[in-house]
Amino acid sequence: MMDYWRSAIRQQFHAAIDMLANAIKACPDSVWSGESRFHPPPPFGLTELEPDVVLPAPAYGKDELLGYLEHCRKKLDAVMAGMTEVWAANPCPFPYREMSNGELLLYNMRHVQHHAAQLNMLLRQAIDSAPRWVSRGGQKIKP
Repeated sequence: MMDYWRSAIRQQFHAAIDMLANAIKACPDSVWSGESRFHPPPPFGLTELEPDVVLPAPAYGKDELLGYLEHCRKKLDAVMAGMTEVWAANPCPFPYREMSNGELLLYNMRHVQHHAAQLNMLLRQAIDSAPRWVSRGGQKIKP
């Protein structure tokens, strides 16, 4: 049964990463550098632009983020290859997250999908286009 869950979680996590990568690649440079023009629909706001929030300076480039996603894919594959029931049930190593390692995997998958959705919304607003949904990712396992 562990092989089933290992495979399912890995494929869905890769799909979330693929969706974020697709959105980054689809984003025209004019939209990428013009994010300050983004205005989400009410009742949402731009709290990340408030004075108390520290943003990265300068903004990360598309190639930098795509490189980071490749690093994340490799880390995910290594974690999933070694995942056991005991490891999944153990507490995650971050004291500010009171959850198991297994739940942390799902939490991180949701986090990646959140950013993919943000960028897809920006693309829809700016160019009325966004990449398609990825049903399953990570089909090719590199040795």
